[in-house]
This record gives sequence, C-alpha cells and structure tokens, in this order.
Amino acid sequence: MRAAGLWEYPLGLPAMERGTTAEMREAGEHLVAGHARLDATCRRIGPEPGVALPNRASPQQQRFVAAVEGTTGRQFDTTAVTIMRVAHGQIFPAIARIRAGTGNSLVRQLADQTDDTVLDQISVLERAGLVNFDRTSLQQTAPPKPTAARTTPPAPQPGEPVVGGRRGRPRPTRPPPNLRVRRCAETGVA
Repeated sequence: MRAAGLWEYPLGLPAMERGTTAEMREAGEHLVAGHARLDATCRRIGPEPGVALPNRASPQQQRFVAAVEGTTGRQFDTTAVTIMRVAHGQIFPAIARIRAGTGNSLVRQLADQTDDTVLDQISVLERAGLVNFDRTSLQQTAPPKPTAARTTPPAPQPGEPVVGGRRGRPRPTRPPPNLRVRRCAETGVA
C-alpha cells in the first residue's frame, strides 16, 4: 500500500488546493489523510516480516500523476477522479484476496485498514459527481496488462533510505497539521 500512496498522496495535495468543487477538495483531503495513515502502518509493520518498502512510484504510477499535472479546472477534476476511481476499483478486489489468503496477522491488519481506506476514497471520489461508471467499469474489468516493470515500484538504490532496512528511513507521508478528515464510515455518509 505504500506504493499506492507514492502517487495518490501527490495527487491528493493538488486536489485539495485546485479542485473546483468542495467535493473534489474533500476527495483530496481523504486521499492525503488516508494514505498518511496507511503509510504509518506500512512503516510500523513493514520491518517485522523484513519487507523493503518502495520509495518511488512505479513508471505507470508516475504517468498517472503526469496525466493530471498538466490539467486545470474541470479537466483537472475529471482526469484525477477517473484515474483514481479506476485504480481504486482495480485494487479493491485484490485487497480482499490478500486478506482471505494470508495467515499473517500483520498482513490481515493492513488489509483491513486498506479496505476501509479504499472504500472511503471510492465513496468521496464518487460524491464528486464526475465518475463515468460505464468507462470506469470497462477499464476495471478489462484493463490492459502492463508488464511488471511498468507496475512495480523500483527497489531502493544503494545508499537510499530503506523502510524496514538498516540504512535509515525515508521521510513519511503526513497530512498537513490542520487537516481533520473523518472517513465516510465515521460520518455515516456513503
């Protein structure tokens, strides 16, 4: 999940500032806060099973961010919502498979938190009113099959901080100190 935060967190920040509607700015807040919480959990539990967590987004994830960076106004909102909603729809069933298929209590804990976070983010993205469900459904059910090299975040390079490693720790993602987000499940809003 740290890999997802490496591109969704950077999309959440401009959505908070550049979103053209209150709903879009709220979606940005939920992305930032949700991925900051997931990042903290990944950093806490990653070292226990000896997992080296990525420090950079994958090439595919970098293209997602680049596709949104050059847009403004309603085009920014629509492009960001479409990319994020498709990605969330694709990962949602994978989280359930991982949760169901592991005996590792730490992995189950992270899967539970991830499931809650992704559902919350799907809900706020949909509330922005920009999801094209026909297009999203098609992209989720028949996505192109990119190679592992395009979808796997690069391994930390020699001398680079490694989460869960011995060479230090990269800077965590954190929400701005004044950001107070209540997830949809906490507010009763779907």
